Amino acid sequence: MLRLKPYNISEADIILSWSKDEIDFYKWSAGILGEYPITKEKFDFVNNLMAFTSIEDDETVGFFTMRRPSESFDELRFGFVVVDPSKRGKGYGKRMLQLGLKFAFEIYGAKKVSLSVFENNESAYFCYKSIGFDDVILDKTEIYYVLGEEWKCKELMIENR
Repeated sequence: MLRLKPYNISEADIILSWSKDEIDFYKWSAGILGEYPITKEKFDFVNNLMAFTSIEDDETVGFFTMRRPSESFDELRFGFVVVDPSKRGKGYGKRMLQLGLKFAFEIYGAKKVSLSVFENNESAYFCYKSIGFDDVILDKTEIYYVLGEEWKCKELMIENR
């Protein structure tokens, strides 16, 4: 059974080992944590957020963070969503984020949860859509410059029903 638990620094090496190359790393980190490969010390930044790991049978299989974009808990924002590559495509990300949404809505009382995903990360995009996230049309598309390329973000949101 998949469960969520608060992230512990002892899990950093496992989570960081999931990024086998720069493109994979930047798809979930957007370079916010630093340049690839990052150190455990730089990854420690996630302790400033609500960071969670998902575990199944005591094995760490996923990671994500939640943060408040404003002072209110009305909206929470998911970020740094990553799943062990050997577990991808098997529903772990979907189940992990469903548990995250349950936590956001039932524990924190959030009215909505948002996130963004790069256009070139189609598997993550379709995962988010499958659990009910809707596309948000923004006046201006957020763009990151990664490895000499322009990566555009899609904004997604789900409201508590």
